Amino acid sequence: MSSHPPRRWIAHLDMDAFYASVELLRYPELKGLPVVIGGGRRHQPERLADGSRRFATLQHYTGRGVITTATYPARDLGVHSGMGLMKAALRAPQAILLPTDFEQYRAYSRRFKAAVAEVAPVIEDRGIDEIYIDLTEQPGAQDSVAHDPHGGVRAIALDIKNNVRGATGLSCSIGVTPNKLLSKIASDLDKPDGLTLLTHEDLPERIWPLPVRRINGIGPKAGDKLAGLGIHTIAELAACERGWLVQHFGRSYGQWLHDAAHGRDDRPVSTRSEPVSMSRETTFERDLHARRDRSELSGVFTELVEQVAVDLQRKGYVGRTIGIKLRFDDFKTVTRDMTIEQPTAEASTIRLAAGLCLKRVDLSRRIRLLGVRVSALRRAAPATVSH
Repeated sequence: MSSHPPRRWIAHLDMDAFYASVELLRYPELKGLPVVIGGGRRHQPERLADGSRRFATLQHYTGRGVITTATYPARDLGVHSGMGLMKAALRAPQAILLPTDFEQYRAYSRRFKAAVAEVAPVIEDRGIDEIYIDLTEQPGAQDSVAHDPHGGVRAIALDIKNNVRGATGLSCSIGVTPNKLLSKIASDLDKPDGLTLLTHEDLPERIWPLPVRRINGIGPKAGDKLAGLGIHTIAELAACERGWLVQHFGRSYGQWLHDAAHGRDDRPVSTRSEPVSMSRETTFERDLHARRDRSELSGVFTELVEQVAVDLQRKGYVGRTIGIKLRFDDFKTVTRDMTIEQPTAEASTIRLAAGLCLKRVDLSRRIRLLGVRVSALRRAAPATVSH
């Protein structure tokens, strides 16, 4: 028996167009059509006399709603999650609009995670529709099968996919690699219903040609800065010297960029990770004045509150401490918060409390940045989710 340590195998499982797929189980007649989820209660489908259903479309949509998710045919028309519904209506007026139903998505989320745990129990929860799974110690994971040296772990990943489909009727995509960073990229490479297994030897062919933004942790700002330096693909990033990256991006982020481009990541799969707080903030194109730009500020404020509320509901949390963050044109930052009686994930309650916090700030200077935050989180009890 050889004594070298087992090869590390980490899987990232991502449900395919999760909310949309859950809705398609309920409305199978929408299969293959462009469907957008993010409407309110008024967009509930109508049952007609002949038993068929009439669905709302984006065509006449007015309001400040945002797309929560979209089916693949809708994405082909250029609409995607996070996009305002009014903007989406211009691109895809015929797309069908459905209301979000978080209670239903959470029920399916619990179901798919239980199905995975039956096969492989070492799971890190990453939210409603994605998880990491450590397969290293899973029986059979180190075996080769016939001509496939990684056949054992491939078979386990296939078992997981089949179990998820059996329990939920839904498809998922799985990336299996030596670490979280690569698995997160890999699960996205063959969507939907993908199973992608990569080792470090596959980096040059499968990972390096991708744009740098495909690395989880390179956001829009870092992406723009890299582009400004002439670096667009992961291969170009991998070709940079560590010292040069540190010079441009600071010590810890520069070193991390270098490691990430070479597919190095030793973070463990952590089976308990509870967020401390959730926040959303935005920096304005131009500095806004509390009185003169009141309606614009108020609109952004409402939007941030709604986004935080959706984040909380999606991940199944409620919080008691609600706060705001402001940065003024002189770059001075102030925060205010208050703790309320009952933990909440409701936009209206969050807005009320955050509004009271705002009243405690001197708003005579122009504002560069506005943020809303909910902390002191705990898991929402299933029964308290209002509908």
